[in-house]
Amino acid sequence: MSDSLTTPGEGFHPHLHDAPAAASAPLRARLHHIRADALDGDTAQSGGMRRFAAVSGRTVGSEKLWMGQTHVAPATASSDHHHGESETAIYVVGGHPEFVFIDDSGDGEEEIRLRTSPGDYIFVPPFVPHREENPDPAEEAVVVIARSTQEAIVVNLPKLYALGGEQG
Repeated sequence: MSDSLTTPGEGFHPHLHDAPAAASAPLRARLHHIRADALDGDTAQSGGMRRFAAVSGRTVGSEKLWMGQTHVAPATASSDHHHGESETAIYVVGGHPEFVFIDDSGDGEEEIRLRTSPGDYIFVPPFVPHREENPDPAEEAVVVIARSTQEAIVVNLPKLYALGGEQG
């Protein structure tokens, strides 16, 4: 077997920096390795939580996807918000975050609280107002987020409301 051009943990093309044409290699013609210590905190935020971009248009040139982490400190809740046209998938890595939204599909409005554990997933449809809460007094909640838009869309709201309710 020939010598590998990659080193485990060093990404798919660690040798590209040695190639003369590396500077002109398009972002979308190679794999990208985003190290945990290189996440980008310069992204849309909501009070009570911190988002970090890993995969975005700015970091790797993605056109249809955003992916990153969210950290919610112990005994903290995010601001009420939605993610515009973006579909959002959430994977719980650590802690027991709770996801809160208003369900108005019955006779009235009801606050729904989804209590999660590591390994659980949450799906947030476009424009659905919600918030994340971390009721644990000692442990940070950490989730991985994937969005169907190239950047993180965050629309902070003055309150949590049902889809047909006041929007602003």
